[in-house]
Parts: sequence; structure tokens; C-alpha cells
Amino acid sequence: MKHNGERGRKRPRGLRTRPKGRSVDPQALREVQTLLADAPRRRDLLIEHLHLIQDRYGHLSAAHLVALAHEMQLAPVEVYEVASFYHHFDVVKEGETPPPALTVRVCDSVSCELAGAEQLIPVLEREFGTTVRVQRAPCVGRCETAPVAVVGQNPIGTASLERVRQAIEHRATQASLPADTVDYQAYQAAGGYQVLRECLNGIRDTDSVVRALEDSGLRGLGGAGFPAGRKWRIVRDYAGPRLLAVNIDEGEPGTFKDRYYLERDPHRFLEGMLIAAWAAEINAIYIYIRDEYPACLQILKNAIAALEADPPMALPAIYLRRGAGAYICGEESGMIESIEGKRGMPRLRPPYVAEVGLFGRPTLEHNFETLYWVRDILERGPEWFASHGRRGRKGLRSFSVSGRVQKPGVHLAPAGISLRELIDEHCGGMLPGHELYAYFPGGASGGILPAAHADLPLDFDTLQPYGCFIGSAAIIVLSDKDSAKAAALNAMRFFSHESCGKCTPCRVGTQKAAGLMAQDRWDVPLLEELAQVMGDASICGLGQAAPNPLRSIIQYFSEELAS
Repeated sequence: MKHNGERGRKRPRGLRTRPKGRSVDPQALREVQTLLADAPRRRDLLIEHLHLIQDRYGHLSAAHLVALAHEMQLAPVEVYEVASFYHHFDVVKEGETPPPALTVRVCDSVSCELAGAEQLIPVLEREFGTTVRVQRAPCVGRCETAPVAVVGQNPIGTASLERVRQAIEHRATQASLPADTVDYQAYQAAGGYQVLRECLNGIRDTDSVVRALEDSGLRGLGGAGFPAGRKWRIVRDYAGPRLLAVNIDEGEPGTFKDRYYLERDPHRFLEGMLIAAWAAEINAIYIYIRDEYPACLQILKNAIAALEADPPMALPAIYLRRGAGAYICGEESGMIESIEGKRGMPRLRPPYVAEVGLFGRPTLEHNFETLYWVRDILERGPEWFASHGRRGRKGLRSFSVSGRVQKPGVHLAPAGISLRELIDEHCGGMLPGHELYAYFPGGASGGILPAAHADLPLDFDTLQPYGCFIGSAAIIVLSDKDSAKAAALNAMRFFSHESCGKCTPCRVGTQKAAGLMAQDRWDVPLLEELAQVMGDASICGLGQAAPNPLRSIIQYFSEELAS
């Protein structure tokens, strides 16, 4: 059919009659500009800027996301893909109803499930209806007070309907700061930052400091266990500028030791961090802290501000970055991607982050607790740290213990101690009426061991022959009233929820495994085949370690499979 006039003309290629995509809402743009004020519009600050909007409005509207993209000169899809990746960002599409003003998150990971979280969640849902949003949440790092509910940002330990209702009625939605945190003045009065001064003044040289760490046997205490001193040497050998990235994203179910120490003595960590920066000739420091720790974030802000106001040295630039609810960002390269303002997806290796890390620079990556012990080791000598240990092991380990014990919490004990000794000597024994049945020696990913193996030494490299590992030393104790099979299913559901989705073996494998493990009768040959594929082909440790609990059930708890 022939058309006349303008209708019949073809538009020149590349020209549009209106802008592609959603246009920027002027009011939303003004609101975003007000929130950002004079903050830089750099890509690596995208997640920080998303937090500003989420904190102010309670959600991320489509209009605000488009306005933020415009302000930062990014494509809207770049902003949306980051915002939708993290659990703590509530992305509300056009036409959708925003969530209620208040959210109550109830942890449903292993320790909280043992303590009654599954019974608490429906009670809270019935009580508050649609006025308050009740959400399941993965581990919030307070397993010693399970079950835990988080009202807004206020964690409620040993949570009950009454305690949650009370927090809501009193508008107690913000986390309170601990009263017993050691401040800057008290820390200095007790000799704090003296070791750092000795390093700067030439009383200690770099080689002797690194050698002291090596002689002490200090290893990475986030789970990987790489020797700390050797890591400093490796990074220092690469051409600068070099960066330091500190991981305080302890999302492993059962782990809360970093929070415990940070709430009490933040400057001991900061001094260790600055010594590491001096020894490895670091130019800038980035501290990544999980969003579930708002009080710890404020403690660090206060501590760094006090340090910068009266510095014991010329400080490198120190940047605090806030996570947004993603377990995968505990993996070092996933954390680095998140610091850069991206989705926290692990990188393929090599190259390793020591060579090509944050912003493409050589990067020293450390867990919080590793740096926490640096001052003590240098001050007391490497022999002090190495002298602790049992069964031929060396050093101290901070065990996060939860589950069926009388005294859950962080217990500092010799490396190589057995679970039975840990329970008897540090945890006050099992709860009355409970007998030891099984335990996770390294959080959800560390596998599950039966009581028959409660005399094994707990340390790096001692549990691998039994299909387990110590990881971050998160001990979850099960009793004869619990099911190891149910605990393994809980762990697999956690991994399925937290998979970043980058690789198929992990993304599909964890979901498929959780479905198979929920059946009354397990298809053991199929699960074993699935576990093999996940372990062999997953990109990072999440998918590689996710099969450990299910393999443990098959190996050690066949009676549960038969029932």
C-alpha cells in the first residue's frame, strides 16, 4: 500500500522522535541531588548512594533509580542491576506498592531455627498483618542470642512476640551502641598505637615485623587460612600503588566473632590494619562492613574520626563501605566488585587479587580478626601466640559457638582443642536434657560431624580427611533432639538463596539439591552426582562448599536417611 506525505517517509536511521527509555522525573532528580549533596558521583559510590535513597524513603522507586542514573551518568540498567542484586534494597517498579514503613527480619538460619525461629515467624505475621512487613532473613551474625529478629535496624536477641512488639511500640528501630567499647583515649592510655609508632620511627623494620607474623603462625581468620606474613610479602613485591581491602562481611551462618571484637575494641583492629598498611606500603584502605552491623558501622566511623582528629602518624586514606545484604560479598573478589559499586559476583582467577584486585591494583585483602591480633603478636612476641595450642597445633582460635550449649558466644581457645573440650571447658556443657549428637565445625559450609568425632583437633587442615573444614571457626552444636538432615537442608536453602547466579553449577545446583533434600526419601546417587558437579565446576567457594553438609549426612548419618 502506498502512503503519501509524512506518513510514507522513512525516518533517517539513528534518529528518534522521543528519548529512549524512561524520562527523568524532575522532582525525583531534585530529591536525589539533595541527598547526594556535594558527594562525588563516581561509579564506586553507587551502592553508597543507593543506601542514601533507601534510608530516606524506605525503598528505591523507579523514578529515583532513573534520576540517580542520570546524576551519575550511568545507564538506568546499570543502576537497576546493582540495586536488584542486594537483598536489603527494596526496588519498587512503576505501578507497584511500596513496602510498609517498617520491616522486621527474622533470621531462619541453623542456630535460629534450632531456637524456634520457624515457630516465631508465623506468630509475627499474624500479629502485625500488613502494617509491618515480616521477612525471613539469612544469618544476621547474632547466633549466640538466637532466635534473632531485627526491627528496622535494631537486633532483638532471644526474640519473642512480646519483645518485638515492645520494640515496635517504643519505636526502637535503630541499633544502640554498646556501652563498653574501648574509646581512643582509653586505648592510647593502655599503650595503644605504640607498636605502630615504633614501626614508623624505625625501631621496628618491615622485615622483622613480617617475620614475626610468620613465626607466630598467624593465618587468615576469615576462613581461607592463608599465612598473613606471606601475604604481606607477596603484595609488597608488586608495583604500587597498592590497596588494602578489609573484609568485615562475616555472613557465614554461625559466625559472629568479628562483630564481638569490633563492638569491644575497634582500635586494636585499626592499629593492626595500619601496621599492615605500613608493612605492605599501602596507599589507601577500604573497609567493607556488612549492612547487618549498623552499630559496628557507627563504632568504626567514630573510631576513625577520633583517629584522624589526633593521628599518631600520617594516615593513608581510609574509606568505609557498607554492604547491602549479600553473603557472596564475603568472598574476596565478590567484596572487591561490591566496593567498586557493582554486583558482588566473584571474579575468575587468575589473576589473583594480590596482583589485580581493587580498581585493578595489587590488593592486600584481610579479614577483620586477622588484623585484630597483629598488635598483640608484635607486642608480646610471636612465641606468645605460637605457644598456645594442643595436639601439635599452634595459635589461638576465636570460636563462635551457638546451638545446644549453656554458654554460647565467642570463646578464645587454643588451636587444636576438640569440640568436647570446648564445650566442657568454655561453654558450660550441654543444655540440661540434651546430649551431643552432631556439630558444624565451620559454619554452614564446613560440613557436619557426628558426636563420635567430637575429639578431633579443631584447626586448619585437621578436618579435611573427614570431609569438613574449620573455616571461620563457627561451631553450631546439635543435640539428640535435633536432626542433622534438617540442619543440612537449612544450610542448602541458605546457599540457594545466597548464590549470586553467575555460574550454573551453583545457581541451579543449590536449588536442585535443596528440592531433593526436602524429600522424605533422598535420591542419594543423584545427590552425590550433583554434589560432584557443584564442587568441581563452581567458580567460587560458595558452590564448591555447598555440598559439604549433604555429603556429611550421606557419610555419617545414614540412620536419618533410612527413617
